[in-house]
Amino acid sequence: MIIDGHCHIWESWPYEPPVPDPATRARVEQLLFEMDRNGVDRAVIICAAIGDNPHNTDYAFEAAERHRGRLVVFPDIDCRWAPEFRKPGAPARLERALSRWSFVGFTHYLAEEEDGAWLTSEEGMAFFGLAAERSLVVSLSVMPHQMPPVRALARTFPALTIICHHHAFLGPRSEGTPHALAEVLTAAEEPNILVKCSGFGNVAAPSDEYPYTRLQWIPHALKAAFGADRLIWGSDYPVCTRHMTYRQALSVLRRHGPFCEDELSKALGDNMSAVLRAAGGG
Repeated sequence: MIIDGHCHIWESWPYEPPVPDPATRARVEQLLFEMDRNGVDRAVIICAAIGDNPHNTDYAFEAAERHRGRLVVFPDIDCRWAPEFRKPGAPARLERALSRWSFVGFTHYLAEEEDGAWLTSEEGMAFFGLAAERSLVVSLSVMPHQMPPVRALARTFPALTIICHHHAFLGPRSEGTPHALAEVLTAAEEPNILVKCSGFGNVAAPSDEYPYTRLQWIPHALKAAFGADRLIWGSDYPVCTRHMTYRQALSVLRRHGPFCEDELSKALGDNMSAVLRAAGGG
């Protein structure tokens, strides 16, 4: 089974420049078409209420209901674009989300400029402590300079599974960060931290193109540190289509990544499947 561990669906295309089909380009039907065409069985929808999509989580759950067995929804909770971002009451907002929807994991986007200290603040510890108590998976958008508090969080809540987005943003977007590689690879010491091999186009320089040969050191370094059991493939669809096709988002790992055949099956689905099962998501 192949599971896309990181993708999105939106009712309206949220990015600039404008596209000729904003009302259809990012909808669930497009994602399912690409999944079927490329032999992908299930997908984890990382909700993001960006652009003209304030009700993205509602749309995602409605789509998952219509296409049962294909989609697993991770709502966005207190993400950086939310009006309540970093305001008191985060644990209560997570409680309200749990009472409204049934989910086994959620996503939380930090602001790139923050140092990540909120994660281990009194409010942050209550927020993630509730997540650990409910056995929720945390899909975390975090930069290398924010990894020290992520590691501390993982140590405090060893039963909490944390999955970092997009190679933990190693590459051109964090080249100016001192010790970026060491900050990310040190996180491998915490067994409950995993990393998504996703979003190459998101971390690349404008001059980089598929198959991102110049950046292949990143998944190689992650595999050496975390092992094949803690890496998860994600397409980052439809954002990836700004840089490559869905098929290429799959083949950048399948054909050009650091995995042998047995390891590849782990990254392409087995690892995500194990995470979901452990969280009660089947």
